[in-house]
Amino acid sequence: MLVGAGLIGSAVLGSIIVGSEGSVQGVLFILGLLLGFTLFHARFGFTSAFRRLMAVGNGEALRAHMVMLAVATTLFALILSSGLSFTGVTPTGYVSPVGVSLLFGSFIFGIGMQLGNGCASGTLYSLGGGSSSMWITLTGFIVGSVVATAHFDFWMNDMPSLPAISLAESTGLGYLGAWFVQMTIFGLIFLLTIYLQKKKNPPKMKQLPTVQGWKRIFRGSWPILVAAIVLAVLNAVTLMVRGQPWGITSAFALWGAKVATAIGIDVTQWSYWQQDAQAASLTQSVLADSTSVMNFGIMLGAFLASSIAGIFALKKIRPGVAAASLIGGLMMGYGARLAFGCNIGAYFGGIASFSLHGWVWMVMAMLGTYLALFIRPLFGLSNPKPNDSVC
Repeated sequence: MLVGAGLIGSAVLGSIIVGSEGSVQGVLFILGLLLGFTLFHARFGFTSAFRRLMAVGNGEALRAHMVMLAVATTLFALILSSGLSFTGVTPTGYVSPVGVSLLFGSFIFGIGMQLGNGCASGTLYSLGGGSSSMWITLTGFIVGSVVATAHFDFWMNDMPSLPAISLAESTGLGYLGAWFVQMTIFGLIFLLTIYLQKKKNPPKMKQLPTVQGWKRIFRGSWPILVAAIVLAVLNAVTLMVRGQPWGITSAFALWGAKVATAIGIDVTQWSYWQQDAQAASLTQSVLADSTSVMNFGIMLGAFLASSIAGIFALKKIRPGVAAASLIGGLMMGYGARLAFGCNIGAYFGGIASFSLHGWVWMVMAMLGTYLALFIRPLFGLSNPKPNDSVC
């Protein structure tokens, strides 16, 4: 019954998107479905990966991140250097300034994702997979995003910042040279996590239940490295379809701004919404916003994955979890706007685009994660411990 509802819902929404906004939006919706399906089946986490590393030194998931980033970096280098596009739109990466807003935004995002028990992508696929608390996290995410747009002028214009720096285009390295630099960094991080793991001997990642054979594609868990490669390829396809990498959180700001407008708050007076693209999005349907369309696809893709696997189930929310989810969502929403993206737009898309801000985001979010390890127990949330059997 749930599978049927998911298929019908996806077909109906997809038809509406194509009918009202065209085939390109329809393709992006399908890409969102595939991203949600992949994220759920591998439970591909950014939040948990950072937490395992900072708490007990387990770098298994972070190594999967490095594989994902290495594949994406290779594909992005080819696409960005050649201008390869499926739609005629010149592809551009996510390259953003490095300033106080980035440092503060990514730091509080790191704290927020540990309190909310999910990052931007984690919030969407966990919500689609039946996590009740993620409705609270998403609500906080949206509210925090809108508040950040109200303060955007202060953070962008009154706080010091360096310009956007591309390792490929701002350094003279070119895409080939920047590719070698980034591949070297990925390899060093990969080896460092292995060293730390041997030194600390942390508990291993918990194995997800699965099945064998072709049924594993639909009903079982996927190997995390397989998911890493699939996510990288889907991000590259997104770049060639819409001219930008995969992103998530700008849509949350848009959804919140539309609600704010509906209740009488004039967001058009805020500098963020006076930018051409943002101003136009306020007057259009959310289905015209490619990020929103992909987000809807991610949630439905995860819903389909969990329903096919027979594990979709809503659960009660403990008060501590509810409070942490709301606070975490608010921090992530605010932080993502200041940091020019989240774990997807800034970390994944930024690094794959050879942007220095992506690397800075990673470091600051790690530091935020470390601080959050001391805050989580206040809300009844547990952290991995060295003597655990799994983490």
